[in-house]
Amino acid sequence: MSQTREAPILRRRKNDLPHDIVLKILTRLPAKSVIRFRCVCKPWDSSITTPYFISTHLNNFAHDNDNDNGDGYIIHMPWHTNSSNRAVCTVAFDRTFDRISEIEVPFNFPFKSIRIVGSCNGLLCIACTWGRNISDYVILLWNPSIRKFKRSPDSCFGKLGIVTLGFAYHSENNAYKVLRISSYPEEGPPIPDEIEVYTLSSDSWRRVGMSLRANVMELNHCSLLPLPLVSGALHWISCVVEGEEERKSEVIMSFDVNSEEFRMLRIPDGAMSTVGFQTRLASFKGKLAFLTCGQSEQPGVDQYSIWVMREYGVLESWNKLFVVPLERLAFCIAFTMCGSLLTHYPETINQEQKFVLVDTETLHEKDLDIQQPSSVATFMESLALLDGANMVSY
Repeated sequence: MSQTREAPILRRRKNDLPHDIVLKILTRLPAKSVIRFRCVCKPWDSSITTPYFISTHLNNFAHDNDNDNGDGYIIHMPWHTNSSNRAVCTVAFDRTFDRISEIEVPFNFPFKSIRIVGSCNGLLCIACTWGRNISDYVILLWNPSIRKFKRSPDSCFGKLGIVTLGFAYHSENNAYKVLRISSYPEEGPPIPDEIEVYTLSSDSWRRVGMSLRANVMELNHCSLLPLPLVSGALHWISCVVEGEEERKSEVIMSFDVNSEEFRMLRIPDGAMSTVGFQTRLASFKGKLAFLTCGQSEQPGVDQYSIWVMREYGVLESWNKLFVVPLERLAFCIAFTMCGSLLTHYPETINQEQKFVLVDTETLHEKDLDIQQPSSVATFMESLALLDGANMVSY
């Protein structure tokens, strides 16, 4: 009597891995590979696009990056674009700025200027302008790894002044937010800053009130430079009026992304004692940093002085960590994740512009092959935006 033989398809099904094991394997794969596996079958596609899978994939890669003794990754792109060509972003190693790959910006708008406002979990916030008026710009959230982007709606204010932007992510409620501060410093008496917040989940802007508004006069150093995100809060420098004499002074303002509350922090003691050409805030290895560029004790020699708040919110923990001598006047662009300082020496009559990466501990300098002022941000692969609505794919 002949034995009944199973069909090949049934034998293969018996040897298949359980679905939950397959998903655990997929959460360990690069984002671009995961996107390709969506085409395998409908169950894989539906599982990959769930918020749980996306957050698990993100946590796995974030944990691996935290434990990695090698280089992280950064992305940078020129501020200005040629009308006939799209901007190109360069992905590079964080420590050396050695190029890994290039990514063309996919936006089909007549942009003249493109800046990276911030980077969270592989999601880039981009501010794009196309006219001379600072209000002629749009904000886009873009994930190059999965080739998706989303344009934010228009402001809830009728008119925008000089705009400063910040981009943040809060892990507890899985919220991506954009903070926009609009200032009007050239229209007679100081006008209070107008502040609004965009939340990705609701896809809308809403006005945010500042309880400290009675003291805060105006935002200083308004620009499209990004606001540093440290300890779950965005930070910028403002001018306040204090005492009966109405004495003006500079302070650090913070905006907690989760509670949406504002706080005022003092700048480091002695930080403004010398004439400064530039003051700005930055994130230095996850801590709040205050930088001034000015004259050193040596005549004709400029330097960067860098203070770091060792314990967030404790004003006494400000510590002057580094003094970086400069061969001529330069501008700080960003810190890398490993703590190196990217500086830009602008063009002068006798010298060409150049970009230099300075190791703040050894003061070793490396000239970089960057041709024009650029935005710089951290970078990683992720699936952020994969489960969102009204996304543009390309």
